[in-house]
Amino acid sequence: MQTLTLIDHGSGNIHSARRAALEAARAAGLDLEIQLAADPETIARAERVILPGVGHFADCMAAVTGTDGLVEALETAVHRRGAPFLGICVGMQMLADFGAEDANTKGLGWIHGAVLPIEPGVGRPVPHMGWNTVETRARHPVLAGLGSEPHAYFVHSYAFSPEDETQVAATTDYGGPIVAAVARDNMFGTQFHPEKSQETGLRLLASFLQWDPS
Repeated sequence: MQTLTLIDHGSGNIHSARRAALEAARAAGLDLEIQLAADPETIARAERVILPGVGHFADCMAAVTGTDGLVEALETAVHRRGAPFLGICVGMQMLADFGAEDANTKGLGWIHGAVLPIEPGVGRPVPHMGWNTVETRARHPVLAGLGSEPHAYFVHSYAFSPEDETQVAATTDYGGPIVAAVARDNMFGTQFHPEKSQETGLRLLASFLQWDPS
């Protein structure tokens, strides 16, 4: 049995992410235990990590950095021990150097870049909300098996702009390309919500649960 650790920093999508991960594991025939964790000791020992997030970048970062030792524990699990990591929505955005929502807020800095506002336009209201096609840019194991035109569910007003374009794993078209997924080493992140993306989301979660980046 493998153990998945969901970081519990008060994000509203943690329970739906848990349900979706369990459903994905069952569909893939995986024996999975999920633990919701906020204490650094448990997180530092994590075998596989999901960092969820919805809402305001600054609020999510404050929740993560406001728990003594939580960031250091994440760095131990992900960087030192190489645990596979998935960030969802704001959980992906927090990988950036900073987010520009309201005022610049420092991120984790694990994938260099910034989270910047989506510019509204004709036929492009903000927030970007609803179903869009995900266009893969990289042959990545977490994206395997999604099909030629997977659709996923997005809800966001800000988008990740990585410095290194090779770390963009997928985009979506919203009056131009917007980053839909990023990847670096044992880290992966989605701007869309796998837990709300039905078949596409379950396939992605199943692939993440079987991903061995070592």
